[in-house]
Amino acid sequence: MRLLMNPPRQGSVVIRRVWRSNVEAEFHLIRNIITSYPIIAMDTEFPGLVIRSESNFRHRKPSENYALLKANVDRLHLIQVGLTLSDKHGNLPNLGTPYSFIWEFNFCDFDVSRDLHAPESIALLRRQGIDFEMNRKFGIHLMHFRQLLLRSRILGRRNQVSWVTFHSAYDFGFLVKILTRRPLPEELAGFLHTVRIFFGEMVFDVKHVMKFCSNLYGGLDRICQTLRVDRVAGNSHQAGSDSLLTLHAFHKIKQVYFGTKNSDELLKFAGVLYDLEENY
Repeated sequence: MRLLMNPPRQGSVVIRRVWRSNVEAEFHLIRNIITSYPIIAMDTEFPGLVIRSESNFRHRKPSENYALLKANVDRLHLIQVGLTLSDKHGNLPNLGTPYSFIWEFNFCDFDVSRDLHAPESIALLRRQGIDFEMNRKFGIHLMHFRQLLLRSRILGRRNQVSWVTFHSAYDFGFLVKILTRRPLPEELAGFLHTVRIFFGEMVFDVKHVMKFCSNLYGGLDRICQTLRVDRVAGNSHQAGSDSLLTLHAFHKIKQVYFGTKNSDELLKFAGVLYDLEENY
């Protein structure tokens, strides 16, 4: 069972692969460094969409997008969560070594032979290196992850943590379902309120921010090509790697479109999730 990507090169980024056997130790590390690295980029992997809408997504209201999100999240299990911690300058934790580290949590609750999933999404995740059999055998139980996350000092409005994400309504949907141990709220307003309770006000969705940046469009890999941001660890559609790429894209957007003098302008995008924008 791989806990790290091997062999790391000096100065390279190492993905700390988290399983049932090391999850408590890894959360202990995160608790100890979160005050020094209070910016968290987050991504998830899940089994695709099993409920789809016949309407054109461009014409759907935020409430309709949320209804579709809820219909899927309530039926599905999470596969991975990726977390990249950084300071305000984008530096990653090195844990006293020559390397930098990010985290990828693997869960055991999803059973590809039994649970609902989109076959094309599962095929894509397999091609990108996710081993569903290994997850079932060695992965973390979601309720254990919930307990550790609640004690991790990264949740709640009191903790001075900022979250950086990409097209993250579903990501937060799965985390809210896990944290509350119940189906998602019936209404969009209730969901957004719950997101603020657990994750605070400083939540940035890069997919929303890029709507206000010229010549940026498409998915995460597409905008990173435009921004000339390279993927430096792992593969696309792996939660740890995508969380790191999201962080790098966010910092590049700040640099190119806002600069140091206008960085406060980003604050107007805080708390807004793409596809669920009520006031945009």
